[in-house]
Amino acid sequence: MLGRGVNQRHRDGPPAAVWGDLTPVLEDLDGVFANLECSLSTRGERTPNRGYYFRADPAWAIPALEAANVAWVGLANNHVLDFGELALTDTVEALRGAAIPTSGAGETRSAAFAPANVDVGGLDVAVLAVTDRAPAYAAGAVQPGTAYVPMVGDPLTRYALSAAIEEARSAGPDLLVVSLHWGPNWVTVPAERYRRLAHWLVEAGADVVHGHSAHVPQGIEVYRGRPILHDCGDFVDDYALVGDLHNDRSVWFDLAVSNGRPTTLRLHPVEIEAAAVHRSGGDAADWVRQAMRTRSAAFGTDLRREGDALACDLRR
Repeated sequence: MLGRGVNQRHRDGPPAAVWGDLTPVLEDLDGVFANLECSLSTRGERTPNRGYYFRADPAWAIPALEAANVAWVGLANNHVLDFGELALTDTVEALRGAAIPTSGAGETRSAAFAPANVDVGGLDVAVLAVTDRAPAYAAGAVQPGTAYVPMVGDPLTRYALSAAIEEARSAGPDLLVVSLHWGPNWVTVPAERYRRLAHWLVEAGADVVHGHSAHVPQGIEVYRGRPILHDCGDFVDDYALVGDLHNDRSVWFDLAVSNGRPTTLRLHPVEIEAAAVHRSGGDAADWVRQAMRTRSAAFGTDLRREGDALACDLRR
């Protein structure tokens, strides 16, 4: 989330400063995939009755994304239309101008549900992005908006997701990622209905389930050899701390892929300080590692220590 206080702090400085000491790490990756929970625009009017409004000036935010080696961003979330359709259009055009692929929002429902195809590390990766947040932001037949589905397990939800997965698979990608902005805020355990849906997505062809929305990381599950990241937590934002959740602490996920199959997932502790993300160490990193081990063990996932990170073998 590059808007509000993050935007205020970084818009007049070096764009890469928002990534703290992680910039060299991000540059060494084949590519970064992320949910972008704000619009990139200086135009538009506030959508009434939203409570929180997030947008960033693309003049610094686009260079910041480029500095982080961002290969794709998802726009299916409950803040991309905080400043209306004009700001959404600006966001899509700014990212297109920077050659950063997107999915999850567009000028029509068909465009919002269309997969992005990303060439990263020699892999052709298809990425779908959908959300069950902010139904008022849903795209229509000729209405700009997000790829919204209620995710309640009804036949229409699975029909919409099946059609999107079939479209993504039709191009024969090496890897299919389904990115979902789903579920309530401030919960460390996903509801059972979301877990069932994640399993169904893998059965339908997803190689990676990339979840986010809770603002705190949830456990990692491995289902049929595919990683389910129920919620990735927040990588950077300006949010206040909530209770003892330590929502300023999370991880970045390093996924290794071989021959089109995920092989290893590594979790590297990070923390947010002064509207920038940094490597986490000491007691904070210990807390993150323990939390992720405990939350993942609930799904039968064993995370082993590997240097400062945790790792999970997916080849099983």
